[in-house]
Amino acid sequence: MSRLPGRGGTRRRRPPPRVAGARPPLLARLRVGTKLMLLVLLPVAALLVFTVVSALARWNEARTIRDFRASTEVSFATAGLQEAVARERLAEVLAEAAPQRTDAAAERDAARRATDHALTAAENAASGHEGPGDVSGVLGSLENQLHAVRVEAGNSSLSAARIEQKYADVVTSLLDTVRRLDSSRPTRASGRAGEAYLAVLGAVEAAERERVELATRLATSRADGHGPPVNRWPALENAQFDDFRRTASGPLRARLAAALLGPAGRSVRVTRETLTTSGGATTDLPSLDQWLTDSGDRLAALRGIAHDTADELAAHADHDLKEARLQGYREVGLSAGVVLAVTFLALILGRSITRPLTEVSQGARALADGDLSYDVHYRGRDEIGVVADTFRELHVTSERFAAEIRTMNTAIDDNRLGHRADVAAFDGTWAQLLGGMNGTMASFAAAQGRRREAERELASIFSLSLDLLCIFGIDGYLKRLNPAFERTLGHPLGTLLAKPWLEFIHPADRARTRAVLDGLAGGAEFAEFENRCVRADGSERWLQWSARSVTGEGRIYAAARDVTESRRADREQAALRRVATLVARGEPPHEVFATVAREVGRVLSTGSAAVLRYEADGAVTVLGSDHAAGRAGEDAAAEVAQTGGAARTGRSVGAPIVVDDRLWGVVVAAPSGPEPLPPGTESRLADFTELVATAIANADSRAQLNASRARVVAASDASRRRIERDLHDGVQQRLVSLRLDLRMAESMMEDRSSDLSGKLKHIGKGLGDAFEDLLQISRGIHPAILSKGGLGPALRALARRSAVPVELDLRLPPDRLPEQTEVAVYYVTSECLTNTAKHARATVVQVEARTYDDVLEVVISDDGTGGAELGAGSGLVGLVDRVEAIGGRLRITSPPGSGTTLIVRLPLGEPPADV
Repeated sequence: MSRLPGRGGTRRRRPPPRVAGARPPLLARLRVGTKLMLLVLLPVAALLVFTVVSALARWNEARTIRDFRASTEVSFATAGLQEAVARERLAEVLAEAAPQRTDAAAERDAARRATDHALTAAENAASGHEGPGDVSGVLGSLENQLHAVRVEAGNSSLSAARIEQKYADVVTSLLDTVRRLDSSRPTRASGRAGEAYLAVLGAVEAAERERVELATRLATSRADGHGPPVNRWPALENAQFDDFRRTASGPLRARLAAALLGPAGRSVRVTRETLTTSGGATTDLPSLDQWLTDSGDRLAALRGIAHDTADELAAHADHDLKEARLQGYREVGLSAGVVLAVTFLALILGRSITRPLTEVSQGARALADGDLSYDVHYRGRDEIGVVADTFRELHVTSERFAAEIRTMNTAIDDNRLGHRADVAAFDGTWAQLLGGMNGTMASFAAAQGRRREAERELASIFSLSLDLLCIFGIDGYLKRLNPAFERTLGHPLGTLLAKPWLEFIHPADRARTRAVLDGLAGGAEFAEFENRCVRADGSERWLQWSARSVTGEGRIYAAARDVTESRRADREQAALRRVATLVARGEPPHEVFATVAREVGRVLSTGSAAVLRYEADGAVTVLGSDHAAGRAGEDAAAEVAQTGGAARTGRSVGAPIVVDDRLWGVVVAAPSGPEPLPPGTESRLADFTELVATAIANADSRAQLNASRARVVAASDASRRRIERDLHDGVQQRLVSLRLDLRMAESMMEDRSSDLSGKLKHIGKGLGDAFEDLLQISRGIHPAILSKGGLGPALRALARRSAVPVELDLRLPPDRLPEQTEVAVYYVTSECLTNTAKHARATVVQVEARTYDDVLEVVISDDGTGGAELGAGSGLVGLVDRVEAIGGRLRITSPPGSGTTLIVRLPLGEPPADV
């Protein structure tokens, strides 16, 4: 009996009480149940495994033999096709070598039909075959090859030797296919029969090749008696016969000897000897018909042997398959017998082993599930009985351990955290578990103290936090909140707790807030949700919330942050960016002024805002407004004019606009309600006035630049006119006078054939050429046709003088365009045509001109090499200055290798004043 230490000394382990009527089985009382089971089951299990493995091996062997038998069927059909192809080969060769034979064509056609029939039979046999090689694919390829040979032979494009060789390739492929199909050797008898079959097929093919080759020679070379002897096929045939004799059965070997020694065999042997001894002469050889008859009889005997060999191979395969299946049935029967024996033994041992094991297993499962009421009543003396006794001891110990746990739980419920379990009453792991529980109780007591301290610290942080912290109920009321709510919203804590939270939300945001509260009640989580709350004084504050719900507690924990000022700053920065974008793009000042007034009214939420300019007489001009500023705005503008700085008068605010250290204007804003604008509005307006000043300075710079360009272009045009007028009135007139004087001098000469007369004619021609050159220069400086006829005739004149063909598409109004516009278009077109002729290597230039919406658009394009760039010495920079001087725009597109396109847009009216 084991002894366990306890509180009062030692305790004896009491045996479990016996149950009346529970008598152990006989094998259990003898204590041999488990051992007997092991002694019987181990060899039986080994025998069962052996029989199962053996049966599987037999069935696998039977499956291999079955596959081999199926492959032999396909190989027999393929061999039949090989035999038909060999006969067709002889017929094709004879038809080519001996066309004088009366039945040659008929024999060839019959042989072809036989081959087609054999091919169909072979394809049917190969369909669905899953053995080695793609037999169907090989037969399909050979069918195409046979068709090609037949076509070539029918066209007489092949010699008899080439026909024989091409058919030999087909036969060789068929023999290789037969060898692959019969390559498996499942048994020794089938293997020897398969080798004999392949050997006799090879011997038959050698005899066929010999027959065809000698028939070709007899049909084509009988008269000359020259040529090499045919002696390579007998050697190959004898080698195949040797393999056949080594593997074939006795009757087949006897039949082979009879075929070789028969009359046909002796005739063929005599013909071979004659061919060898005659050195290739055909005078002593038999006739073609005699040779075909003798060799055909011999081949028929060999083919009969091949067919018998195939039958013997099929018989061996069938016999092997039957034997393998019979052996498999025997193994399966043995396995079934072993299974029956094991089942009978299990039934015998079930009462002695299965029932006690089931009882112990159910007791262990009940104990694992926490059911301590189940007990095991088995009292056997075998190993299972020992397990049952041990289980009962475990059951008692578990009950005592559970009692200690219940006692400790009661102490925790009563907040008696000093209670400890009696570890000394248990041994081993039980004592370690109770010791761990005592440590856990001590740690829990310490954690309770730390939790109370943490709650006090959290309450302090909750009260001191600048953020808004609160706890909502599912009913929409605040349950707890920190003082930051009162500081931010201006309501006392009692008011915030007494009313539903939605009453403090701005009416425009209540629907969104109600949807968020419903989502939180369903277990959702929200972060960075923003809404507006109404303060006690009626103002609005933007709050950004993060909230999470605990559905089990019916609580929503939330934290909020006042983001009113950050939203206001973001809105103001966005407005400044929009205005700055307009200034950076160089938009007209009147658009900038209107945008500034609109953005100021939006940012400050004022009733009115305006941009005003101070005039020289002291008056102010409204350049942009967001509603009328009214009297309050005029008072603020007057105050800014007097002080030169930002001013606040009554309810309105103004900030000065300073351009080049000069007070240029003012931005004013006035509220829509009775409340004045908040402090700091002056500095916020100053950011907008700086952008307005920048826009004014940019506009002034652009105006000065355009005016400077216009003056330069006007001066250049005036200089061109003056030079053209001086050339026309001075130099051109003098050249005309000199030519007239020269002609008069020529008319006064008596001898027109003298050298002086020739020199005068030469001088006259030079004066004419100089006059024409001067006329061209005068037209280039300032074309007279442009002044007289307008832009259309001037462009047509340029097109006629251009070295590159020009296509014009002019859709101009009937009235004359402004002079500066016509001059600009003329010189732009002239420069483009000159550049195209010099650099572009173009074949055509297209010039289009049209007017729309008070704009003249000119498009000049060519199909040249492209690559033109502004500022690259092409003269385009001067054209840009001339176009932009009158308010136009010039754009050029010239990718390398894709031509050049130049687009000019010029205004037809006067541009509006910006400032």
